[in-house]
Formats: sequence, structure tokens, C-alpha cells
Amino acid sequence: MSPIVWLRLGLLLFFIGAAGAFARAGDAPPKEFRDCADCPEMIRIPSGTFTMGSPKTEPGRFDAEGPQHAVSVRSFALAKYEITVLEFLTFLKATDYQPEPCDRLLGLTWQVAGLGHGKAYSPGYAEAPRQPAVCLSWFDAEAYLKWLNAKLGYRGAEPGPYRLPSEAEWEYAARAGTTTARWWGEAIGVGKANCNGCGSQWDNARFAPIGSFGPNPWGLNDMLGNVWQWTDDCWNESYVDAPIDGSAWKSGDCAKRVLRGGSWDNLPIFVRSAARNRAAADNADFDYASYAGFRVAKSLP
Repeated sequence: MSPIVWLRLGLLLFFIGAAGAFARAGDAPPKEFRDCADCPEMIRIPSGTFTMGSPKTEPGRFDAEGPQHAVSVRSFALAKYEITVLEFLTFLKATDYQPEPCDRLLGLTWQVAGLGHGKAYSPGYAEAPRQPAVCLSWFDAEAYLKWLNAKLGYRGAEPGPYRLPSEAEWEYAARAGTTTARWWGEAIGVGKANCNGCGSQWDNARFAPIGSFGPNPWGLNDMLGNVWQWTDDCWNESYVDAPIDGSAWKSGDCAKRVLRGGSWDNLPIFVRSAARNRAAADNADFDYASYAGFRVAKSLP
């Protein structure tokens, strides 16, 4: 066989192989994707098993972070950022949904100016469009998710793929394969997050715009600090009898839901991958819920 024939055969095999590779790559969702114009940027999180909770030797540890236990998590998607002021206002304008105040005394509430998809306003301390949306209850997050699922054609009682992450999924994604107190290491460091003692320009003063700090190894921003984030789990005082399959814990004190990540005014002991807190799902606990936001999870086939 002549060299030219060999060359043509080699090129043919190359293009056949490349086409097959592209086809296989298209079988799985991309690592980062967005389902619609109003949908959040999502990151595909790989499946795996991790140790949930903190060791007894971790500085700042609370008893509620134990006992440590192995949890297997199937692949899912998690929003790259917390839901922003702009994204939540888009939802309010489209639906006329009215959140309850997170502080009636100070008048801290999201406002919709009448019916007919009119103007909507965020609380005064979170006006910038790329600020994380806060002053939100667990039920507000659920209302947003119902609207988001409707954009994909899911109506009524039909469950859609968008949801809040389980507490296990949240910690698994926050750790991103690491076992230290924070994804960047044991110490809080300087300028890694926004908290009361994190060394950022926003420390103990105000919220930082989303994406102000570098992503963790799986491409997720702002998992620690800045804003407490709602998860789907009911509150339990420890992990005794907790699910080990990555699902949300649906028993316990379901009037309270689990918050993760810490906030801009918290000390560094709250800004750890294993740190957990709780607040009334209906926003009655002003100390925590006024600073609570959320990020969206999505079930994958």
C-alpha cells in the first residue's frame, strides 16, 4: 500500500475517532451550563463518597457537627453563585409573589408594587443587582424554585429538577474533595471569604458582590462566608441516624431548616465546611434568617 493511501486511511480513522469522542462527550451534561435565560449558572458536581462532619480536634467545632460519617452522593448540579438580587427581583416581577418581612420592626422586606407584574424592590441593604439576595425565608426559596421549574415545563404538583440542596450535598460540594476545615486549608487566611475576621474589604460591614472571591476546586464561588444558605433539611441536633445516601433529612424539627456557610458578620468559626446552623423556615428568627439566601441545586438524570 502506497504512503498516500496509508495517509488517507490514517486521516479517516482520526476523524472517525474524533467524531466518536465528541459524541461521547455530548452524552453527559457539560460541567457548567444554564437551562434558560433566567436560570442560574449551574456546575455539574461529580458523584462520590465523603466524610461528613468535623473531627473533634477541629478548632471551633460544635457538637452538632458530629458524629462524622460516610455519605455517598450521586451526581447533581449546584449553582455557581447564590441567587442574586437581580435574579430574585426578576421572579417577583414575573409572579407578584410577596415575601414576608424578615424584620417587621425595621420594615426589612422585599416589596412588589401592586399586581400586574409591576415594580419590585429589595430591602435597602441589598440594592446592587449582583449582591446575593437575602432577607429570604426557606419558603421564599421554595417559591422561587417552583417558578424556575415552571420555566422548564413543570406545573402544579409535578416535581421539577430544581430544588434546594440537601445538607449533605451542600457540604460535599463545599469541600470539593478536601478534608480540611475550609477548602483552601485549615486556617481562615486573609481575603478568602467575607466574615468578621476574614481579612476582606467587606468584613463585618456588608455583603460582597457574588464572585468576589475565587472558586473552590469544583468551580463554586462563595460557598463559605458572606451569606447563610438554606438547605432542604429539617434541623437535628446531631448526625445520629442521619441519611447516608446524600438525601435531605426530612424528619426532626422541620419548623427549622439547616443553614450553611456562615455570613459576613460571623466569626471565622462559623465559616467552615462542616459548620451548621438553623433558623425558622418562616423567617421568624431575625438574627439568622435576615442574612439568609440560597443557591439552587438540580437533580440530574
